[in-house]
Amino acid sequence: MNPPPSPPRAWAEIDLSALRENLHTARESAGCAVMAVVKAGAYGHGLEEIARALAEEEVVFFGVANVGEARRIAEAGVTTRIYLLGATWAEERQEIVARGWTPCISSLDEARHFNSLAFMHKSRLKVHISVDTGMGRGGFVAEGLPAILNEIEGLPNLEIEGIGSHLSSADEDEEFTLGQIAKFAEILQSLGGAERFAWRHLSNSAGLLGYGREHCNLARPGLMLYGVSPLATHPAQLKNVMSLKSRVTLVRDLPAGHAVSYGRTFVTAKPTRVATIGIGYGDGYPRHVSGHGAEAFIRGRRFPLLGRVTMDQLMVDVTDSEVAEGDEVEMFGPNIRVDEVAAKADTIAWEILTGITPRVVRVYV
Repeated sequence: MNPPPSPPRAWAEIDLSALRENLHTARESAGCAVMAVVKAGAYGHGLEEIARALAEEEVVFFGVANVGEARRIAEAGVTTRIYLLGATWAEERQEIVARGWTPCISSLDEARHFNSLAFMHKSRLKVHISVDTGMGRGGFVAEGLPAILNEIEGLPNLEIEGIGSHLSSADEDEEFTLGQIAKFAEILQSLGGAERFAWRHLSNSAGLLGYGREHCNLARPGLMLYGVSPLATHPAQLKNVMSLKSRVTLVRDLPAGHAVSYGRTFVTAKPTRVATIGIGYGDGYPRHVSGHGAEAFIRGRRFPLLGRVTMDQLMVDVTDSEVAEGDEVEMFGPNIRVDEVAAKADTIAWEILTGITPRVVRVYV
């Protein structure tokens, strides 16, 4: 007789209705078509499930980081167009051409190689030109771009469908961001005007929430789809999508003067009721919150973490409560926002979400 399956010690509840509401908010904020950015496993939420859900909402493109992510979406039966957000290896390009995915082009060598591969496949590949307005990560710089574009347009098996750039500091530096937007407009003008390109895109989540969208007809929301605003000053109008949860595995009474966790960084000052929770940094909950006021939400209350987060477990002070073994625990979600956890770990919400490890079961609701 097989034993019953063990329930997960840590799981992430993914609210697909909240995801759809956030997409609606992104569309309203952008006032144009949307490329849903689903790279890094849809920011840790589960690539295939999120792609299937958003495909039903008729987004124009899915933005991915690499061919492996593109392949997973295609093999999940999703037919939404796939856009590769960064440069590609030469060895990957034949599959891109064969499957008709859309690359961004940052060099003439890339363009020529794609053109030769498209010729071999007897196809005409749609590509977007990437321009560097200040990110410094990829794309053509403005100088000499008109001549470069003319050369690419002369490659018979490529169709220049769009042009895009990326905002580096839209959540931090308004002046620099406005300069990037102006630079993008100047580039479009130097290339003959916006109407030369079917798709023009610049704004990430912070860009479309905080700035105008002149000259663009496509936005690339990422973080905001998953319920987090990259702008601290922006009104909270996004719905929480991921809730990271666990359970209380043990409750004990410790005397005064008793250390808790590695390194003895916390010692009880008085008799303390301590609950052990079955989640740790091996699940992606950040160790760096240790000693910085992080909390867990149990039975409608917040309780402070004690000592260091360990690989598989952490401890909280549940003195003067009815917390018991088996109780459900929210580590972040609607009651403790992920950006609060990120601040206590001295990092960003992007890193927390994408760092939730595979052993955390994703449950879609």
